[in-house]
Amino acid sequence: MSSPIAEPPEQSARPDRAPEPEPAPVPPLEPAPAPLSESTALEPYDAVLVLSFGGPEGEDEVMPFLRRVTGGRGIPDERLAEVAEHYYARGGRSPINDQTRALQSAIRAELRRRGHSTPVLIANRNSEPFLPDVLRGAQDSGAQRVLVVTTSAYASYSSCRQYREDIAEALEQLNDEDRTLQVDKIRQYATHPSFARVNARLVTDAVRACGQEDDDKLRIVFVTHSIPTAMDDTSGPGDGEGNLYEHQHDEIAHVILDEAGITLDRNLSGALVYCSRSGRPEQPWLEPDVNDHLRQLAGSGVTDVVVAPIGFVSDHMEVVHDLDTEAAETATEVGLRMTRVPTVGTDSEFVMGLVDLVEERAAQARGERVDPIAWPGEAMPPICAAGCCPNLRAAKPAACGRD
Repeated sequence: MSSPIAEPPEQSARPDRAPEPEPAPVPPLEPAPAPLSESTALEPYDAVLVLSFGGPEGEDEVMPFLRRVTGGRGIPDERLAEVAEHYYARGGRSPINDQTRALQSAIRAELRRRGHSTPVLIANRNSEPFLPDVLRGAQDSGAQRVLVVTTSAYASYSSCRQYREDIAEALEQLNDEDRTLQVDKIRQYATHPSFARVNARLVTDAVRACGQEDDDKLRIVFVTHSIPTAMDDTSGPGDGEGNLYEHQHDEIAHVILDEAGITLDRNLSGALVYCSRSGRPEQPWLEPDVNDHLRQLAGSGVTDVVVAPIGFVSDHMEVVHDLDTEAAETATEVGLRMTRVPTVGTDSEFVMGLVDLVEERAAQARGERVDPIAWPGEAMPPICAAGCCPNLRAAKPAACGRD
């Protein structure tokens, strides 16, 4: 059962996975910064804010959360109740909030390692702590300018512009209260080298761990969240060719295959597939579905699959349910041995890349010359171009862009 949530994304029993470090204890939410008496080390920013999708923390929050996520889309409660079972099976808690808090802690630690004392806050789009409340608290503490790091890497409406719409809506609420606050964001980081390098390393480790040495019997299955084809067609700058969402994933998948193949001296093959398809049955979404692809592979003589969720930053519901539960069941049903690759999570190289982007954006805001690095593809701009990844249902203001 797929989710109705087109989001760019309780551990139950999992298929075999590549080894990964034990997670660090999750810290409590960082309070709003103390009143500012002097400039922070990331001028002109007074705080860094990690902005995530959010998720329920208990069974009583599940349905209100799903209604917020799908608001305005006309999805009946009966359909939401089906998706709610995914959360109830895990105690009503989404894993995403703990993972976002862990990322907040890791970013804070890396900033401190570099000598930056800037506070690191956390907010969610669809659950507490809500973005307007966190921005209000930051402004009360003296912040005038905040830099946002989203937990979404790619270019599309649901993975970029929708976050920008939420920032604009939160700022409008503050303006109505006669509050003044400026919010910027780092660029989308699917094309930052750290993101591709970490994913390539994790896939390489998983191929080693799976134990299948015959390249003809092994496939790498790269997975991301499906979105409507119309959303993909319009992803990217308004004057661009579109389909940037699919293109960015495809580029990273090819780079990972090349890097892993060179490292292991193997001729690896793979394909990009999708999970979490939702919406009306007659509405086209990106395909193939991961389960259909696994069945096809089993029928072609493949015996082992390494499933790499490159479209997700952490192991939240679209990963632990759609892959660790549904795809794992499909693999068992058709006789495939499945190894699931970890997401980048709080990998130190990935976190260092995010902090590089924080420093890059601060330098740009100070008017310094910056030459953004990118691999693969081109660097996304920190200020989105006009018409970038438009909202196809309704025109809404969006922050951090030229329209």
